[in-house]
Amino acid sequence: MLERLNLAMEHIESHLDQTIDVADLARTAVTSEYHFRRLFSALAGMPLSEYIRRRRLTVAGAEVLAGERTLLEVAVRYGYSSGEAFARAFRGMHGVGPGEARRSGASLQSQPRMSFRLVVEGNSSMRYKVVDKDEFRVVGRKARVPLVHEGVNPDIAAFIRGLGRETLGRIESLSDQEPEGIISVSDKLDESRAEGTELDYWHGVVSSSAVPEDMDALTVEAGSWAVFESSGPFPQTLQYMWRDVFTQWFPSNPYQSRPGPEILRTRLSDDGTQADASLWIPVERTAG
Repeated sequence: MLERLNLAMEHIESHLDQTIDVADLARTAVTSEYHFRRLFSALAGMPLSEYIRRRRLTVAGAEVLAGERTLLEVAVRYGYSSGEAFARAFRGMHGVGPGEARRSGASLQSQPRMSFRLVVEGNSSMRYKVVDKDEFRVVGRKARVPLVHEGVNPDIAAFIRGLGRETLGRIESLSDQEPEGIISVSDKLDESRAEGTELDYWHGVVSSSAVPEDMDALTVEAGSWAVFESSGPFPQTLQYMWRDVFTQWFPSNPYQSRPGPEILRTRLSDDGTQADASLWIPVERTAG
């Protein structure tokens, strides 16, 4: 998998002055476009589109300083429709406009070319199983919240506090399927997975009961799920589990992620500092 990802990175590098089709990158990596975006973001720590933009502006910066092409020629070569659009993007990354950079020979920012390798630490194991599940329904309450990669998400915490004990009790009483009890469901995430982008957050249960009038329901189609388990400090262990699934488990196993909600079942210690968790990720087996 990592070898194929690096071939995709070479494709990016050789097409910086051309249109880069994510579908072509996914075919090079022998995976789906959806999974390629997810995997790249987890491995690189930034969205694919941002990496390509920064690489283009890095190479364009070198051409601006070289002075062999006009600024407009450089702009058009790297996909900008006007000199003004190029200047805004250039200044956003380098902190100086292309004209000023050329005149003064200013120092510019650089996005290094990426390649991936697997680092095997050997100090932990990942407990998982793959299960097939029929169509099911999540019942509870939902809110649109920003994505937070590190620490407690304050919008989610405020949303849960606002539900109140009585509502939380009624939601939990509807649970009648796996995963049991209250679950957190992330749905309709931005494909970039960038910090601050929004998602639908559901606080609910998997249930076949009638949906109460004051609650919402999300129907989830049938399919396979990879279920991961972890225990440790809250919330770091949960967030690291998401990261490790995409940076360690997927590159080492014959599965890829598929579109669908991601489900987290968490049980906190009495003091709220430790958590036992199971993470459900929708997956499909890869060919070959």
